[in-house]
Amino acid sequence: MRQKILAVDDEKDILRLLEHNLGKAGFDVISAEDGPEAIDTAQRELPDLIILDVMLPNIEGTEVLKALKKSQITGKIPVIMLTAKGEELDRVVGLELGADDYIVKPFSPKELLLRVKVLLRKKVHEAGANVMKAGALAVDPERFLATLNGKPLELTSTEFRLLSELVGSGGRLLGREYLMKKACSGESHMTLRTIDAHIRRLRMKLGAHCGCIETVRGLGYRFSDEDLKS
Repeated sequence: MRQKILAVDDEKDILRLLEHNLGKAGFDVISAEDGPEAIDTAQRELPDLIILDVMLPNIEGTEVLKALKKSQITGKIPVIMLTAKGEELDRVVGLELGADDYIVKPFSPKELLLRVKVLLRKKVHEAGANVMKAGALAVDPERFLATLNGKPLELTSTEFRLLSELVGSGGRLLGREYLMKKACSGESHMTLRTIDAHIRRLRMKLGAHCGCIETVRGLGYRFSDEDLKS
């Protein structure tokens, strides 16, 4: 699967330069031209890396970076900041807010590609240590990605958190109250039936392997990898 990069800049020439060179290097490139679009696209597309200009209309790049890093969904995505020559303060602020690297305009496409590849290798190495595996199922909290038989599962954020809690439980019984607190804290009008509904949908997405989530009547749910070994 080709890695996806989000390029954020209000200068169309820069976006075209990034799209051409990154695409030529084998990456899928998506783009955004202002802060709100960048945040929305990052949360929807979950790119492997973001190239973010400091000077953006509507919301400055540093504010976009702050929003991305605060989000549970996008907080772990590596970010390279683009800064104009002489903007040392912006570079310092960006690094303090969590940017992984910065590059000064005008930049060499070869240098940018090198930095992109270094960060992506580092991300794969770090994420690999945290991937939870159970037979044919793999859950990667860093990338907010779950795969079954190597194919991505299309999960909502709540379903992903539920699956992460269950897979990481080591086979322990997890009460519905515990799961509601851990996985559904952002939902309004929560009840214990909310958990049951999410579990039903999660089982449907697991298809033939739905039996890995066992119901303990009246108490909660338990994860078993026996159903995933065949």
